[in-house]
Amino acid sequence: MKGRFLTFLIGDETYGIAIENVMEIIGIQPITEMPEIPDYIKGIINLRGSIVPAMDIRLRFKKPETGYTERTCVIVIRIGGMSTGLIVDCVSEVLPIPDEEISAMPEIKSGDRRGYVRSIGKFENRIILLLDCEKLLNEVELETVSAQL
Repeated sequence: MKGRFLTFLIGDETYGIAIENVMEIIGIQPITEMPEIPDYIKGIINLRGSIVPAMDIRLRFKKPETGYTERTCVIVIRIGGMSTGLIVDCVSEVLPIPDEEISAMPEIKSGDRRGYVRSIGKFENRIILLLDCEKLLNEVELETVSAQL
């Protein structure tokens, strides 16, 4: 499994998540909104009896919100021991990206750089932004979300 990434689109940009972080991929589900949670957490979904927070990756990355379509998917991952659904525009494919095709992120000075992108993968002539799943929610955000469940 090492070196394999599930790729997905947000607009025209391709992102990847290490396949070992992915629990499953499902179509968009009915989402129950919750009060007092960050706007990028759209609410919760019922995944076979388990309550899972659903995070809209577009909003998390400060991109404009768009409506969900039949291609919209939820990638269920584990963050801080909690299952979390990542709402993405569409899932692409699983790609093998060897270590020699992965580069570190360039140093860019930014006041609120959270480090969501761990590194940059190259596959054929494409660039894939490889995410650090653990940084999608920090400890405070994890506590806020888990307290609402």
